[in-house]
Amino acid sequence: MQATPSLVIRGGTIVDGGGGDPYVADVAIADGRIAAIGPDLPAGTEEIDASGKLVTPGFIDVHTHYDAQVTWGSRITPSSWNGVTTVLMGNCGVGFAPCRPEQRDMLVKLMEGVEDIPEVVLTEGLPWNWQTFPEFLDALDRNKYDVDVAAQVPHAALRVYVMGQRGADREPATEQDRTRMAELTAEGIRAGALGFSTSRTLNHRTLAGAPTPTVNAAEAELTAIAEAMREAGAGWFQVVSDFDDVDQEFALFRRLTAASGRPTSITLLQSDARPDGWRDMLRDIATANREGLRITGQVRSRPTSVLLGFELSQNPFTGRPSWKKVAGLGIEDRLAMLRQPEFRAQLLSEAFVGGKRAMRVTRWDRMYALGDPPNYEPSPEDSVAARAAREGRAPDEVAYDLMMEYNGRGILYLPVTNYADGNLDAVRAMIADPHTLLGLGDGGAHVGIMCDATATSYTLTHWTRDRPRGELFPVAWAIKRLSHDNAAAIGLTDRGMVRVGMKADLNVIDYDRLRLRGPSIVYDLPAGGKRLIQKTEGFDATIVTGQIVYRNGEATGALPGRLVRGGTP
Repeated sequence: MQATPSLVIRGGTIVDGGGGDPYVADVAIADGRIAAIGPDLPAGTEEIDASGKLVTPGFIDVHTHYDAQVTWGSRITPSSWNGVTTVLMGNCGVGFAPCRPEQRDMLVKLMEGVEDIPEVVLTEGLPWNWQTFPEFLDALDRNKYDVDVAAQVPHAALRVYVMGQRGADREPATEQDRTRMAELTAEGIRAGALGFSTSRTLNHRTLAGAPTPTVNAAEAELTAIAEAMREAGAGWFQVVSDFDDVDQEFALFRRLTAASGRPTSITLLQSDARPDGWRDMLRDIATANREGLRITGQVRSRPTSVLLGFELSQNPFTGRPSWKKVAGLGIEDRLAMLRQPEFRAQLLSEAFVGGKRAMRVTRWDRMYALGDPPNYEPSPEDSVAARAAREGRAPDEVAYDLMMEYNGRGILYLPVTNYADGNLDAVRAMIADPHTLLGLGDGGAHVGIMCDATATSYTLTHWTRDRPRGELFPVAWAIKRLSHDNAAAIGLTDRGMVRVGMKADLNVIDYDRLRLRGPSIVYDLPAGGKRLIQKTEGFDATIVTGQIVYRNGEATGALPGRLVRGGTP
């Protein structure tokens, strides 16, 4: 080490991302990289006393939807508040490039429905200073961030760009369409995309209810794209599917993985309809890997959940007629009405009107008070239904009163997947499997009903320290899963470990103090749009490219994050 290091992290316990035993040492940083690791290193221009703290690699979040946020903002929160130093967006086949001017409204409406980002926010916020995918990357390349950002070529945008309304209407692609989509996929990957993503789930719809353009894309279309990825020689294939016919769908992904020669990552969840289906999927994935096909299941370390509240986008009363009287009011005027005994009695007296999907917000037996700090693995006796039975009250009355707590900002927690058994035993088995990746935080999406980007922090707190209902994992295991494993999966071999020569993306964590706070609403999106945010206590420092971007949860003003193009050799 020749020059004086710009930063030395002194005396921390290094959990290096490789899965080995933690050890105490100093870390010196120079020119944005780790210059030295060892005892008693020379003084740096700036120093952090990390005695008694963990020093870890920055976390890699492989499943986000910050495609809009990165065009208008520099702070990629809440991910960057939770130790994340690199985010991958463009998942599930949705995004905003490529896009012709006359197609912008189609993509906005699709993103509004699929990812719950209001149209007015997107219309006001998106600068649209691109049309092609390479131009989109160039636009991001001119921006500065608090994390590094990376993108994928999204199938829905690609299909609409090539086929226009035919693509949006899910018409079969012609041979000419397939050829053009393949060419543009290869072009995007050569320009720096880290992969290609698509969606085959009916859960992804526009606000008007139309399925995503890619839901029934033919194998010939996907194969043409896969072969283009092989020719480009980079990127991964990310997909979400309903797996209505598991054998048929998984066989398709095997063929696509073979055709592309690239890794494939498939969303893996425990559903209520098939509570043991994830076991079959893991067996199929293990078989594929034994046969040389690189397929991983992408899992969330806690349930996929909907958060309900009087300030949020959904609550158990949005389907009752009188809710219309307060739905358009500002939050303070709304709460004033909700506090009136007469209005409360009227709302509670009405029946919920809505379809099966909408009615899920009345699943009292699966609904819990989230609390602060939040509890993502509550027991059945904590449910709204169980509380109501103990108190001799109606469940909707209990739900109403719980949401009126915290000055009307009380939040109810409704697990939608990964909670069929009323515990997280299935999640534990999924995240322990060697053929899975930790992802699906969906940062930047579902902004009025979810805030799961904090699943990185939750992996550390719940699964290595706090869970009372089963065996815990070692801290070194969790850090490896959040950093090295995800970085390697998307081809970023310059980060994800605390090793000399690696990019200096690091966290200094007060592990004993690490805890999630309850989510809350802020109105900081374009057009005054609202979103759920969630902070975590215990991150003493988060460092990106050798610069401290957060100290004790507060931004320093440094914005060293940049667009990441392609996998690092």
